[in-house]
Amino acid sequence: MMRTVTIQPAGRSFEVDDSETVLAAAIRQGVGLPYGCQDGACGSCKCRWISGAFDLAQHQLKALSEQERSAGMVLTCRMHAHEDVVLECAELPAADMFPVRKMPCRVQALEFPAPDVAVLRLQLPANEVFRYHAGQYLQFILRDGSRRSYSMASAPDGQPAVQLHIRHMPGGKFTDQVFGALKERDILRMEGPYGSFYLRESGERPLVLLASGTGLAPIKAILEQLASEGNTRPATLYWGGRRRADLYLMDWALAQDEALPWLRFVPVLSEPDADWQGRTGFVHRAVMEDLPDLSGHEVYACGSPLMVDAARAEFSSRCGLPESSFHADAFTSEADKAGPAE
Repeated sequence: MMRTVTIQPAGRSFEVDDSETVLAAAIRQGVGLPYGCQDGACGSCKCRWISGAFDLAQHQLKALSEQERSAGMVLTCRMHAHEDVVLECAELPAADMFPVRKMPCRVQALEFPAPDVAVLRLQLPANEVFRYHAGQYLQFILRDGSRRSYSMASAPDGQPAVQLHIRHMPGGKFTDQVFGALKERDILRMEGPYGSFYLRESGERPLVLLASGTGLAPIKAILEQLASEGNTRPATLYWGGRRRADLYLMDWALAQDEALPWLRFVPVLSEPDADWQGRTGFVHRAVMEDLPDLSGHEVYACGSPLMVDAARAEFSSRCGLPESSFHADAFTSEADKAGPAE
């Protein structure tokens, strides 16, 4: 049975079937709701329920706490409507939504800039147009039907190829393959683009680009987009890791710092090597030390859920960053999705 979902204050309505989540229906119909993991683990699709009966499938408490749920908040990626539903949520412009495509891809190159990080370049079909925003992600469809998500690390440039950064998770169904049997010219199946983490076109406020680990991937794509467009909006890239080896594309980041007069690069290590001469501590705290007033900035943060959640809370409470100026993509692994759930 079909139900109607209405998004306020935009007044946009779309249909959802009993068998699909509200978010899946929105993606299918090109309705721009914010979201990230689609698995109830990141909280990016959180919005406020106004009316209408629904069920909420199992989700992580860090994505939607019991207190938030009692206050009327829901996750559209876990929400099944039983009657017409009204939600309060910021809708993204329809022009920002590219159609989701499913296609084969070929491994064009595979490099290992660190022992636990692979840079994978995929060749896409020449007769297929894969349109996406810098910052979005794709999903690999594995042989058993399971999926694994990775952000594009290259800006869309009209070429039938994309770059991904993949961290090895020992025992991981896909990453063990990448760090073991995968080789050039192998064929994979992918689907995308997904996600609402991408550069908003409006505004000239200075940018804070915040990354931890392989959270650099979508940030790199956003930087490449800015550079290709000749955008001179002031930007600072803060990239954090535990040890020096975690900053696996340091040479690339330093080269961007030198080549782009509007960009400043700040590497930060939380467990620094003995010869490290740079900044130390938590990477989001380095932002707060440099920019105690973020009220006039816009932040794009990507990396571990712990870093993203800490940055969101402290930038707002201590640095005056408006909630609408914080854009984030928390990388959730299968282990994250298996944590404490409601």
